Amino acid sequence: MQKEYTITVYTEDRIGITNRITVIFTRRQINITSLTTAETEIPGVYKFIITVMSTRELLDKVVGQIERLIEIHRAFVHEEEDVVYQELALYKVSTQSLDKGNIEQIIRENNAKIITVDPNYFVIEKTGHQQELLDMLKQLEPFGIIEYSKSGRVAIVKWSRRFHDHLKELGEKVEDNLNSISV
Repeated sequence: MQKEYTITVYTEDRIGITNRITVIFTRRQINITSLTTAETEIPGVYKFIITVMSTRELLDKVVGQIERLIEIHRAFVHEEEDVVYQELALYKVSTQSLDKGNIEQIIRENNAKIITVDPNYFVIEKTGHQQELLDMLKQLEPFGIIEYSKSGRVAIVKWSRRFHDHLKELGEKVEDNLNSISV
């Protein structure tokens, strides 16, 4: 049965690594619904957070293929209940339609905030899960949405001994490599 999964991939920073990872999904005809990358707390180690709809069996095979790439430290498949995650949305709204209702109430009720104001528009920021962000978009539509942009998923894995042990080992390897270069 297909459902949503989060895949985390820990890798070195190499040109073309994003392409090599995404091609593995493409070959298996798995659509990536979200992809976010950033450096981790370990210098030189980057984390890919990939969201897909698929089956666990197929994703276990994909992760195995990803881990065979030279630049990959480790890759993991996570069920939704194994991760804490958020997404970020920005809403550019026309200032001309402010007389159409109480937009301040919508902003407060959605725990959002205004991050910039211009004579023609203002920008609202909201974090949350995808459905929350889409619900707020619908609420703001009568006010004149000029533009909407949403980030990919940012996720942290809940406690997992195997996962945290791996991160610790990875940090020690990076430190050892740095020490051997400076000697």
